[in-house]
Amino acid sequence: MQKKEFSVTPWEVKGNIDYERLIKEFGLSPISSLPRQFQENFLFRRGIIYGHRDFDKVIEAVKNKKKFVMMTGLMPSGKFHFGHALVLKQILFYQSLGAKIYIAVADLEAYNTRNPNLSELRKTAIEEYLINYIALGLNPKNCDFYFQSQRSKDSEKSNAYYGLANRVSRYITFNEIKAIYGDITPGKLSSALLQVSDMIHSQLPEFEGPSQVVVPVGSDQDPHIKLARDIIQRIKDYKFIQLSSTYNLFLPGLKGGKMSSSDATSYIALTDNLDDTSNKIKKYAFSGGQNTIEEHRKKGGNPDTDISYQWLRMFFEEDDKKLEKIYHDYKSGKLLTSELKQILIDKLNKFLKQHQEKRKKAEKLVDKFLLI
Repeated sequence: MQKKEFSVTPWEVKGNIDYERLIKEFGLSPISSLPRQFQENFLFRRGIIYGHRDFDKVIEAVKNKKKFVMMTGLMPSGKFHFGHALVLKQILFYQSLGAKIYIAVADLEAYNTRNPNLSELRKTAIEEYLINYIALGLNPKNCDFYFQSQRSKDSEKSNAYYGLANRVSRYITFNEIKAIYGDITPGKLSSALLQVSDMIHSQLPEFEGPSQVVVPVGSDQDPHIKLARDIIQRIKDYKFIQLSSTYNLFLPGLKGGKMSSSDATSYIALTDNLDDTSNKIKKYAFSGGQNTIEEHRKKGGNPDTDISYQWLRMFFEEDDKKLEKIYHDYKSGKLLTSELKQILIDKLNKFLKQHQEKRKKAEKLVDKFLLI
């Protein structure tokens, strides 16, 4: 039987992704033999975080109570949806383990490639992302939330960040940039250099100094990780510790495939009206069930392709026993598609109702993240 084709690149994710193939093709290591703190987190326990590069160094840092950094970035375009919230779950987990959190707002990259209005991009980053982050539990005490366009009010920190972005250009070739970004433009080149600085600048003396850094990503972002890791090996004027990275499954869109901010019927935003979310799930959530109730009772459904089940597994149901019961009830035909969708709707709307109340309080805390 011919293998189903799929594509995972920085610009496109399509097809039915074979994650075992991705591990081999990308040269990743599977996640295994995790200590208790990690096994207690369902993202690791269920294999939602499935692969890594040098993650053992992060585990050692946690075990030995050594300083480490978790770095991530956000593109300030579109609504903040549950695909983004899956990354935030990882941010909060690392923060609970003692990590210093670095969050880069890629506003210069967005300015060069999507929206030439920095004021709008800043507004989106704060209202759609930062306020949701705070409402979901992000703590300002050990978090550095910054914009590429204005790294810090501290001139020494800003100079170090932008200076590093310029220095890494010595260690990268035009062909490498072109291989990642295709038809290269000055804006894309500038963004690529800043992105490398985002990932490694926390190790400069003006910030944390030499420390382990972990960057959690979807596999579509792996070329950027590999580029930064290659540059770290080439830099001569500062001894950077090699980056670690982890790779998570994509939370599927309602209709299947990767969730897309450009398709409102593929996602649910954390600011969506509760009636709208219910209707979206009922109308668009891809079903693994049969065509009729009679056929479903007889043959059962396929939870592995059913979007409602996948959302429960990857986000809304942390109790393994409850999830296992839902899985077997659906597969046996005891649980109907409409009933499975209602389980998700109930959990989702309860979550959103509480979250949207927390957003009101979070709005008052924004300045605590913007003083650096």
